[in-house]
Amino acid sequence: MTDDNNNELLEESKPESSDDTRAFPTEEQENAEIKTQSQEVKKLEEKEHFELDYFSKEDLLKEKEDLEKKLADIKENVEKLRKENAESKKKFMHLQAEFENAQKRWDKSRQNLRIEYTASVLKNFLPLYDSFKKAIDSAEDKEKNVLNSFYNQFMNIFKSYGAEPIQVSTSDKFDYSIHEALTTIEKKDIPENSILEVIQDGFKYGKEIIRYAKVIISRKPKPPEPEPEPEEKEPEEVTSEEVEKEEDVTKQDDTGEKKHKEKKHKKHKKE
Repeated sequence: MTDDNNNELLEESKPESSDDTRAFPTEEQENAEIKTQSQEVKKLEEKEHFELDYFSKEDLLKEKEDLEKKLADIKENVEKLRKENAESKKKFMHLQAEFENAQKRWDKSRQNLRIEYTASVLKNFLPLYDSFKKAIDSAEDKEKNVLNSFYNQFMNIFKSYGAEPIQVSTSDKFDYSIHEALTTIEKKDIPENSILEVIQDGFKYGKEIIRYAKVIISRKPKPPEPEPEPEEKEPEEVTSEEVEKEEDVTKQDDTGEKKHKEKKHKKHKKE
């Protein structure tokens, strides 16, 4: 082999770059790291030894007690805050429920006020409804057509608000929630509390009764009264004076009869 070939082999055996030396530390670097670690350990040992020498056993026990007291106080404060949190949460839930209930009551009262106000306004127009009914019943055929057109317009306004007359017919059962009985008439063939005649129509607005239907209802006739039995006269009490008078009268009667018999006997002897 020539010298040139030997030089090439030597160059190939050398490390390619300095990066490979960094990847694998040398013994000197490892020794330096070990020395630094041992120095740090010594420092820590010296510090611990110094602290143990500085603090006595009594101080450590006292510090322990202080720490336990602080821990107990912290636990107590945590429990107190937990209770306050639970109470505040309970109060918040209670206030929220009260607010929701108050809002519901307000909405309901507002709705009731609207219904009452509308019902009072519609009630003021009921006399006009009665006048329409009377006019239609008493009008002729030509006039009825005109009146019916106005009547239908009037009823459409009522129906637009949800108001309508209460349907009542004869022979219906009396219902105190929608009827008002003006009087009763005795009827044998009709059941009791049956409607005989409708005097005035009733009106309702939704579930609200604007005016009760005025009606006449039937009632059963009263059963015949039994004839009074003759009263027995009680015997009158007789006093002692009345007894003596009766005895005197009987004595007088006896003496009179005796005298009359003696007179008859004398007359018979003379004859």
